[in-house]
Amino acid sequence: MANNRWAVRRPGPAVPLQSAGAVPPPRPTAAELTALAERWNGSEILRHHGMRVAFETDRVVVELPEVRPEHLGGLGTSAVNGLVLAGLFDLAVGSTVVLMDPRRRSATVQLSMSFERAVFGRSARCEAWIDRAGQRTLFASARILDELGQVCARCQAVVAVSRQTLDEPQGAPGG
Repeated sequence: MANNRWAVRRPGPAVPLQSAGAVPPPRPTAAELTALAERWNGSEILRHHGMRVAFETDRVVVELPEVRPEHLGGLGTSAVNGLVLAGLFDLAVGSTVVLMDPRRRSATVQLSMSFERAVFGRSARCEAWIDRAGQRTLFASARILDELGQVCARCQAVVAVSRQTLDEPQGAPGG
């Protein structure tokens, strides 16, 4: 762990580690995270998929506030399709870098999902957090809950973090 800039305990906030590397940038404030979420929620891609994102100090929350007919079809039933669940996971874990530095780009490079029960109901929620982070890679976990708050799926992911720092936070996920 000597190369890690941050270690995060679930579900608490990140704990900085001493390292020989550069001093990490200050973590974003709650106001900065809220402003970024508002920008992202106005993006075409999130509106198209009916998703909303929120950045809390220790996690990323992606909501599917209204399950629409095009989200359904898991096992030929009225359950939310696995494609939609995978999208919730990818957006949530891939966006966890924002919790450390909103000006860094990232990409999910590995996603391992476990579906425990079908997601039924009118809404769903995905929560993601950082398990461990280094200079260029972070490890994140997430879970999807149905409208009753039951955990329906879990995932672990590896996320690549770009060396480049943008002048300002991204205007949209992946943008």
